Amino acid sequence: MNTRILPPLRSARLLDQVRERARYLHYSLSTEKAYLYWIRFFIRWQQMKHPRDMGAPEVEAFLTMLATERRISSSSHNQALSALLFLYREVLVIQLPWMDDIKRPNYTKRIPTVLTRDEVSAVLVGMEGTIGVVARLLYGTGMRLMEGLRLRVKDVDFDRHVIVVREAKGNKDRVVMLPHSLVEPLRAQMRSARAQWEADRRDQCGGVDVPHALEKKYPRVGQTWGWFWLFPSPTLAVDPATGVVRRHHLYEDRLPRAIRKAVRAAGIVKHVSAHTLRHSFATHLLQAGTDIRTVQELLGHSDVSTTMIYTHVLKVAAGGTASPLDALAPPPVAKEPEVAYA
Repeated sequence: MNTRILPPLRSARLLDQVRERARYLHYSLSTEKAYLYWIRFFIRWQQMKHPRDMGAPEVEAFLTMLATERRISSSSHNQALSALLFLYREVLVIQLPWMDDIKRPNYTKRIPTVLTRDEVSAVLVGMEGTIGVVARLLYGTGMRLMEGLRLRVKDVDFDRHVIVVREAKGNKDRVVMLPHSLVEPLRAQMRSARAQWEADRRDQCGGVDVPHALEKKYPRVGQTWGWFWLFPSPTLAVDPATGVVRRHHLYEDRLPRAIRKAVRAAGIVKHVSAHTLRHSFATHLLQAGTDIRTVQELLGHSDVSTTMIYTHVLKVAAGGTASPLDALAPPPVAKEPEVAYA
């Protein structure tokens, strides 16, 4: 058994230790919740045994059950395995030989759903107010849903027409364009956010959450205008990480609900999500002749091969490869059978 030396955990409860280690490693809150779900599920399925008393047979039995009985997707299966490896390696600080022998299921490679320009227009027309501005922002910049909702006032540069996306997937920053058609809607949104920020200051509400304990170095930085959310929530809520009552950004489920409603109203039968706007952004840029490396940078992809999926969509959609059926001579027109009348 190999062990690694890591900072000691303060809590004695296993799930609290999982939370503590995830936050120490700066994992996102969604990843923390997902790992807690799978670890709790694993322990309960094994009749509340402690993970220290289990090993390869129990882990493999659990993963087999997920695949055969629950029939979960390959991505969920990989997530469950990652959660268990995190538990053993990072929380229990146990490195066992069998952990390296567990094979991950292959990811199912799917062609992304892409809307035509007319379909995008029809969806966006059906969305109004703040949530409509968010939808236009995602399509106009290629941002992910949470990247758009977590924008701070200071990261929108109207003079240079750019938006800085902070700590995106992979903990990377990037710069995207600020669409000219969104300048006035975003200025109006910023005025609305300013009014909310001023009201919070009058009511002495707690400041917004800031990353990496920045508030310890710069006290009250979370109460400054620059760090305020561009899309603040209309209500206060308890911060799940600290228990402090503060204002968060818009709730992430609001946009998907609005998109589903707009898609139904537009009569579109494709499965459309907030991420579909990002797929459509990339495909339409490539369609307009934008260099694939530029699209890669705008999307924040580490590898250009990830961006290449959109070129495959274009090749088929644009008719770049002809079907052999079209080269055949047209079939003879069948004559309608004569009907004999008595």
